[in-house]
Amino acid sequence: MAQKARISLTGTDPKKLDEVCNQIKMIAERTGIAYSGPIPLPTKRLRVPCRKSPDGEGSETWDHWEMRIHKRLIDLDASDRALRQLMRIQVPDGVHIEIVLKS
Repeated sequence: MAQKARISLTGTDPKKLDEVCNQIKMIAERTGIAYSGPIPLPTKRLRVPCRKSPDGEGSETWDHWEMRIHKRLIDLDASDRALRQLMRIQVPDGVHIEIVLKS
């Protein structure tokens, strides 16, 4: 049985994430290996409510700040050529890649 590589991508900008996913798909198609994905995982929403007034006086008005963390998952067969090309991908700021090899 061949080894598989599971690539998990996380980031705050979904457009940048999709760019990296497309680059990985192109590498998989060029090298001729089987791949599945990108599978969009649920978006994590980090919310921070804070008071608008700094001193606590006046009516209670709140600002709600939110940061969304988007995730994608890609599985592909782990061939040496494909993994070497994956390591050379230009990853934009704010996108984190994690590659796990499974047998």
